Amino acid sequence: MESSTALYNQLKAAEPFFLLAGPNVIESEDHILYMAKQIKAVTSKLGLPLVFKSSFDKANRTSSKSFRGPGLSDGLKILERVKTTYDIPIVTDVHETIQCEAVGKVADIIQIPAFLCRQTDLLVAAAKTGRIINIKKGQFCAPSVMANSCEKIRMAGNENVMVCERGTMFGYNDLIVDPRNLEWLREANCPVVADITHSLQQPAGRKLEGGGVASGGLRELIPCIARTAVAVGVDGIFMEVHDNPFNAPVDGPTQWPLRHLEELLKELIAIAVSLFKLAFYIHTVGLLISFNK
Repeated sequence: MESSTALYNQLKAAEPFFLLAGPNVIESEDHILYMAKQIKAVTSKLGLPLVFKSSFDKANRTSSKSFRGPGLSDGLKILERVKTTYDIPIVTDVHETIQCEAVGKVADIIQIPAFLCRQTDLLVAAAKTGRIINIKKGQFCAPSVMANSCEKIRMAGNENVMVCERGTMFGYNDLIVDPRNLEWLREANCPVVADITHSLQQPAGRKLEGGGVASGGLRELIPCIARTAVAVGVDGIFMEVHDNPFNAPVDGPTQWPLRHLEELLKELIAIAVSLFKLAFYIHTVGLLISFNK
């Protein structure tokens, strides 16, 4: 618990924000190690705290034929190697209570998928690992719901919880990001993370050759959503990054190209720094006016 609290406090204090990033799913050990090395190089250069993300199993796929990953045992071994090789914390998601204990031995942050954000038994099992818990807001939920989910974590004896905005249902096969949610999520009294990639999913919105559907997405709008989130003042950014998103086996349309990662992060840092300077200037001018009255 002490190490989790130390990381939690480090992330809360991050300026201008921390980053949860990596490929959507583990495709192979070599690929994950490559991605972790490249992403860490970028964030180290820019001075951003990084928690590396990838999933060992994508259980909520549109189709039963979709790629899911290597599974719990093999996946955790790969994530543990990333952690020890590059000395970076890990975030990965769970789908069942029986996964939590094993995942808690490797992951520094356990992520609760949006579809499962109200599942009490899962939240409590994750909380009892002592790890930081990142709860994604359900696409079907108002932001006020997340205060209740966070309270379930705290009632289980774990104060280290974060909430993550990832879009809201907007009719069929589409999501919309309401910037007001990034403010209303503060009512949960914990760090707020913006998922700037899943927020642009189009669930079951892409027809496949030969029949069937898969999730589509609007990758080109990722910078737009990212700028908005940083301007509002989120604590963290969640984004899925891939070296070849067009050929990614899962969620390719909403993974950001690795080759453009540094460029986007530089822009977001510049926005955050500019807004901080503006806020400081306004505050200073206000004090001078008050002093001269």
